[in-house]
Amino acid sequence: MTEDRTAQTLRSIAPYLADWASFQAAYHGVPGLQLAVGRRGEMFVDLAWGKADVETGEDLTSDHLFRVASHSKTFTGVMVMQLVERGELRLDDRAGDLVPELDGSRAAGVTVRELLGHQAGIIRDSSDGDFWQHHRPFLDRAEVLECVRAEGVVFEPNEHFKYTNIGYSLLGIIIEQVTGKTYDEVARVAVVEPLGLTRTGTELDPARAAEYAAGHTGRIAHGDARQVIPHVDTRAMAAATGWYSTALEMVRYGAAHTFGDTTLISDASKRLMQRDESRVAVRGKELGRYGVGIEVGKVGDREVVGHSGGYPGHITRTWIDPVDGIVVSALTNAVDGAAGQIANGVIQLINLALAAADEVAASAVTGKGGDGKGGEPVPGVPADAPVGRFANLWGVADVVDLGGILHTINVRAAEPAEVAQRLVVSDGRLVQEPVAGFGTVGEPVQAERDADGAIVSVRIGAMTSWPVEEYRTRTGR
Repeated sequence: MTEDRTAQTLRSIAPYLADWASFQAAYHGVPGLQLAVGRRGEMFVDLAWGKADVETGEDLTSDHLFRVASHSKTFTGVMVMQLVERGELRLDDRAGDLVPELDGSRAAGVTVRELLGHQAGIIRDSSDGDFWQHHRPFLDRAEVLECVRAEGVVFEPNEHFKYTNIGYSLLGIIIEQVTGKTYDEVARVAVVEPLGLTRTGTELDPARAAEYAAGHTGRIAHGDARQVIPHVDTRAMAAATGWYSTALEMVRYGAAHTFGDTTLISDASKRLMQRDESRVAVRGKELGRYGVGIEVGKVGDREVVGHSGGYPGHITRTWIDPVDGIVVSALTNAVDGAAGQIANGVIQLINLALAAADEVAASAVTGKGGDGKGGEPVPGVPADAPVGRFANLWGVADVVDLGGILHTINVRAAEPAEVAQRLVVSDGRLVQEPVAGFGTVGEPVQAERDADGAIVSVRIGAMTSWPVEEYRTRTGR
């Protein structure tokens, strides 16, 4: 796809991405959502939906700060790679050689690379991780080191992938040992200042307390009220989970992980960070992939890197396409926030739109089907297409132009690409794409309009649907 067509398509679908994400947040009862979508310096979506604090009723804005939690690991990974690039640290350096307090312990032999890739076998959160529910403070430096010495080693190095916050806390200590500066001081010079970030930092800043979106409890049952969870300092665990940011600034940070942007680290370092260090599988089922300081994934056919984050009251997810440059960041302020689902869904919608735009462009050149091998040319979206959101007893569906081809989307669905269906013109009629399926494929779409041309109802297949507000009026819902 050409650069211009990608940007043009993203601009055209940006309002729908924000609308779909807002619906998902509301449907799942999330208090608030920040969503940002950007590519190569252009921001396409800047959404702040819902409440920063359900108890005070404060509206969420794009400036509210979120604890991005395990995104911190990617920042720590960048800081380590900068030290490696400068020759101040090596990935095969042993922890015991860098931190004297570990000398003689079982953990002394684990390497920096093993820590970055969660292959060091180190305990996840100590044997008392109740700081995650605020029953005790997060660990300080002495407590982290005592944990590593006394109970740190669970597996031998490279025996299993074992995700570890204690291991990343140790990496923070290693950064301090190597540089002679605090983790925060190194982070400001390494990441915050080069990117010009003003709403991103390593740890809770009491001076900015009013700027943080409140965290909220999850719900055990659907109707449960949410309570506010206070923010706390993560102390020596900041390198694993302390950072704060906004969706907009996470997109700016994510762009520095794309190839060709050497603001923070070289492309050679990115290739090392982003290749598979671990394929995480249990009993034959793959659970995920991890690189060296960053998570590796795939949404549809799009290879992505990034991280999720879970802090008491905040759930967050950022995905980066390091080749194409698309970055999506979704931040939610509840323990059961749907950030991962929303970020994945947004990328699926982008994938649908870009694929459609490619087909439309190819069809315009060849005069044939979008694959260029024959068939009818792609007709595009009819001027009188019944675009909008419609509801009936069985659900809610969007009729939307994605990349120049009309699609229906079950807006409740977690994976929009899995339920999307195209609407095409056949013999002068708008029909559901004539392909195999369990639904009403191949059947016509009918729209009823009033004297002013406004859509009164649509029939997609067998059942009538109405614009959502009209359906609410009809049903009293």
